[in-house]
Amino acid sequence: MGQTANQSLDISVPKVRREKIPEAEASDLKAEIKELLRRRKALLVAHYYTDEEIQILAEDTGGVVSDSLEMARFGHRSEAKILVVAGVRFMGETAKILNPEKTVLMPEIEANCSLDLGCPPDKFQALCNEHSDRTVVVYANTSVAVKAKADWMVTSGSAVDVISYLRDKGEKILWAPDKYLGDYVQKKTGADMLMWNGSCVVHEEFKARELQNMRRLKPHAAVIAHPESPAGVLCQADYVGSTTGLIDFVKRTEAEEIIVATDKGIFRKMELVGAGKKIIAAPTAGKSATCRSCAECPWMAMNSLIGLRNILRNLEPQITVSKDLAESALLPISRLLDFAESRRQVVFGNNDA
Repeated sequence: MGQTANQSLDISVPKVRREKIPEAEASDLKAEIKELLRRRKALLVAHYYTDEEIQILAEDTGGVVSDSLEMARFGHRSEAKILVVAGVRFMGETAKILNPEKTVLMPEIEANCSLDLGCPPDKFQALCNEHSDRTVVVYANTSVAVKAKADWMVTSGSAVDVISYLRDKGEKILWAPDKYLGDYVQKKTGADMLMWNGSCVVHEEFKARELQNMRRLKPHAAVIAHPESPAGVLCQADYVGSTTGLIDFVKRTEAEEIIVATDKGIFRKMELVGAGKKIIAAPTAGKSATCRSCAECPWMAMNSLIGLRNILRNLEPQITVSKDLAESALLPISRLLDFAESRRQVVFGNNDA
């Protein structure tokens, strides 16, 4: 792995708790949520890792199920004045930054992310001060306060392209927070990268040796992985990519079985596009061993039907970002969006002409 610049922080990881609601009560809840979304003229955007029922509600009511950046962009394109973000805290903040005029709500405002929690703004600022000669690139999975200190923001799908671009300009990189994604990008680009020592508790639990054993039992299965996974897992993968990229792979592959190293919440989308293909969870050592998350994000699991109903009833608490902080954080986000648009025009041509 490339050079890391600090000691890892001990993150308190909650247990995965999913609400168990009787079918009749759940049906009434979903009906009320749909009516509240309609009456409030609100839009529900959900991440791939949230519960299936929330994903279905988003799609059935004109919202979207997607990655974090597309959730915010989808909300920006809509005429809705209220955005309900089913995901984790940084996703709500990004939605607010890109949609300052809209009310942004979350079913569970305490839902967070180990990458965000593991990169405190004050400690990150100290590292930036120590390495002021480096271009600061942060992953989307960071707080608005950390984004505000960055030159660029990237997603897992854009990181290799952005870092390649900066490397070609002769720039050295200060990268945060995911060390596994950073290591993957460094190997792909050869860039000079100094990395924050953070990780995702979900992806870090995938085990290379157990994956080797599973591949021996299923020699014809394709293996796909999110780049937040450890290198020993990534080197065994037939495809490494973002959440959207993984879903696209499942759709186009001829393999009848796919072993997947990412949060199991994405399996619903994969099964929808997979036309009968068998989706198998990559091994995490099991709940009786050392696994802390077992391929399920405990913070994503905080999003619930009851929380969604309550936030739509009360419209409180809201996601707020100060004007100064939002303006600072918007700069690295806008750089990514402008970069992605320029690449799209190079590949597809400018259709506005």
